[in-house]
Amino acid sequence: MANSIKTQEDILEKLQIEALNPMQEEATSVIEKNNNTILLSPTGTGKTLAFSLPLLKSLDPESKNIQALILVPSRELAIQIEQVIRSMGSGYKVNAVYGGRPMSKDKIELKHIPAILIGTPGRIADHFSNNRFSKDHIKTLILDEFDKSLEVGFEYEMRGIINQLPMLNKRILTSATQGVEIPDFVQLKEPRIINYLKGKRTSQLTFKTVVSPTKSKLKTVLELIQHIGNEPGIIFCNLKDSITQLSTFLERNKISHACFSGGMEQKDRERALIKFRNGTCQLLIATDLAARGIDIVEMKYIIHYELPKHEEEFIHRNGRTARVNEKGTAYILKWENERLPEFIKISKGINISKKAHYKAQYWETLFISGGRKDKISKGDIAGLFFKKGGLSKDELGTIELKPDCAFVAIPLELANGLVEKLNNTRLKKKKVRVIIL
Repeated sequence: MANSIKTQEDILEKLQIEALNPMQEEATSVIEKNNNTILLSPTGTGKTLAFSLPLLKSLDPESKNIQALILVPSRELAIQIEQVIRSMGSGYKVNAVYGGRPMSKDKIELKHIPAILIGTPGRIADHFSNNRFSKDHIKTLILDEFDKSLEVGFEYEMRGIINQLPMLNKRILTSATQGVEIPDFVQLKEPRIINYLKGKRTSQLTFKTVVSPTKSKLKTVLELIQHIGNEPGIIFCNLKDSITQLSTFLERNKISHACFSGGMEQKDRERALIKFRNGTCQLLIATDLAARGIDIVEMKYIIHYELPKHEEEFIHRNGRTARVNEKGTAYILKWENERLPEFIKISKGINISKKAHYKAQYWETLFISGGRKDKISKGDIAGLFFKKGGLSKDELGTIELKPDCAFVAIPLELANGLVEKLNNTRLKKKKVRVIIL
């Protein structure tokens, strides 16, 4: 193990990052030198990398036990952090555990104890109560998006987890909002606070108000989408029923989209994000679950289809666009007689009658029933589509490879033909199913 540990320079080169941003520079230095740190920085500024670099440096390569625990409020954030740390190629084993996936998967992965364990409070509490590994070597605790994970709903589990960590000597709390009271049970004594939420970053975010003449905003949101054109974006709703209603309406009007909410199965949520990332779907219609901790590219815009009830939700939704140094727009959709909450200031109204050139859906996603565990690589999949599928390089879109399956973006018009050619063919030594997702 020791020979495979990478330096910070090696890690940045592997991630194709030339240099850390100012927040990351300051955070890595402060976290390394202090036992208790609070890191406040806007969504999308790279907090995961900021706490992961000093964390990796602090680990003992000879230890066979869990040395660091990262607690997160959502499955998506657990998966995202796991992917980021794995992509750093540090040589340390990392695993994410969370509700919504079979416990048997956790047990298999935890037979080989990771150095870093990431998880949601409920699932970690379950593993703790069943003593599935030793807790006596966990020295570092990271609460990512702590404003959410310290909410009342999680408090009982969080208290129980932290009280079972006798050797804890380092605590790192991160958030994109501030003003959250930290309970005594976290035992955060005299923390160093790194605050990049105010005064250190000029926002590139523009707010625009769109007024619907009626209480039903369906027609207005369609006109807005047609006005914006083919840019990918997120439409935020407060309720799962609103997502269903909006989805049905957009489907009728042939607007490609995926839905994302806490009421969906984990597998369906992951597949919605895959289709959104690879361009099969232009829009993601989501609850506030998508406002933080999901792995998607920079958005040029978001739409508040239903106005958030709290300022914190408003901040996190807006954090999905205008990230780091990019520009972005938050469209506030209100009907004529609707009063805006106090935290939403009156913004510039716009005329959406002018329509942009809107192209129909181009990509479709195919599912392949084989993945990394079958020794299949992205190159193997590309070879199959080029040789047996007859695709050119321009016709092969994003490939996402998972442990037990893969997802490939291909032109919509070729989807049925490719399924006929490739279903039940061999990829490496495995006979795979290929179907439209």
